[in-house]
Amino acid sequence: MSLRRKSREYALQMLFQWEMGKQDPSRVEDGFWSNARAQKSTREFANQLFENAAARVAELDPIISTHARNWRIERMSAIDRAILRLAISELRTMSTPPKVVLNEAVELAKKFSSAEAASFINGILDAAMKSFGEKNAD
Repeated sequence: MSLRRKSREYALQMLFQWEMGKQDPSRVEDGFWSNARAQKSTREFANQLFENAAARVAELDPIISTHARNWRIERMSAIDRAILRLAISELRTMSTPPKVVLNEAVELAKKFSSAEAASFINGILDAAMKSFGEKNAD
């Protein structure tokens, strides 16, 4: 497994814990890393992904809602919300190729949620990526 994929898994776990516990992100990180072991570069990338997503929930949730037709965000499972937030945050704030972000999010869904969730997440992210492309073309 690549270090980046492992970082995304760690970031997802922290984002999920953060939503469930409503703690300060730094407390979530401290608690998470007191139990998890990872290389420094893996930890740094995981923290960056987590912090970016946690800081932008108010910006990310409307994007998710726009592309999750007939689904209210609060009806989605917490893990699916976390995967979507993580992926859209990475798309918006980092230089990772969009296809990589999409693939990684689908793999996270398969591992931490379900095959049905993977398809659901794929559809939402694909629609979001297309809308980002249209906005960037202006």
